[in-house]
Amino acid sequence: MSHCPFQVQSFLFLTFLSVYLVTLMGNGLIILVTWADPMLHSPMYFFLRNLSFLEIGFNLVIVPKMLGTLMAQDTAISFLGCAAQMYFFFFFGVSECFLLATMAYDRYVAICHPLRYPVIMNPRTRAKLATTWLFSFPFCGTNKVNHFFCDSPPVLRLVCADTAFFEIYAIVGTILVVMIPCLLILCSYTRIAAAIVKIPSAKGRHKAFSTCSSHLLVVSLFYVSSSLTYFRPKSTNSPESKKVLSLSYTVVTPMLNPIIYSLRNNEVKNALGRTFRKTLGIRNCIL
Repeated sequence: MSHCPFQVQSFLFLTFLSVYLVTLMGNGLIILVTWADPMLHSPMYFFLRNLSFLEIGFNLVIVPKMLGTLMAQDTAISFLGCAAQMYFFFFFGVSECFLLATMAYDRYVAICHPLRYPVIMNPRTRAKLATTWLFSFPFCGTNKVNHFFCDSPPVLRLVCADTAFFEIYAIVGTILVVMIPCLLILCSYTRIAAAIVKIPSAKGRHKAFSTCSSHLLVVSLFYVSSSLTYFRPKSTNSPESKKVLSLSYTVVTPMLNPIIYSLRNNEVKNALGRTFRKTLGIRNCIL
């Protein structure tokens, strides 16, 4: 991350600190409510709880180091630290891709096979569904990563060797990791749309669609920003634009996900109210 004036760094620090705290609190609340409220012990909220775990992990991998860089103006990161950050970044990213596909399949089963839903999405199946080469190259030059975290493309620019085969491998791997879950999501929602169209009442169609709208919005935010980051041609993909796009799915999207699911989901809003009332009731009894 390049040096910038102190006032700008202070503003960025406070901004990202606020986003970081909102992300932790929002996703932490989703985890707490979906675990504590018996009304939210369905498969849909089991997967939502796992998504919140991944979003917290995403932020813990990237934001604390970024905040330390802005506060102390220490932009150094060790070789092993960079490798570890990249490993966990891709671990959480790939896990989220497949979890979003699993959540789409969950909605497909719930809408298209409602009577078989409890049998198909049993606890054992849910648990099954929920659950490096680059650093062997020689590095040379300044060893300065022009990015706010150790992502593959900016680190690859520091390699002083032929990386053509690695880049082909990375592109194929990215396409498989991104496209396979994306195709599964498209297949699930194609079947869901076909089932919703057959529902006779407008109220029934609206209710069925409302159970999917939050997931569709989260999927759109994640896939659009990540696709623009990794699939744009190099000639049109400047380091600055890549930083902005990376921020959208590594920092902003994890903050928005709990807001989207809580504002667009009456069950989550009601569960939050019950949890707060229960907590206040226990506190009043103690006092």
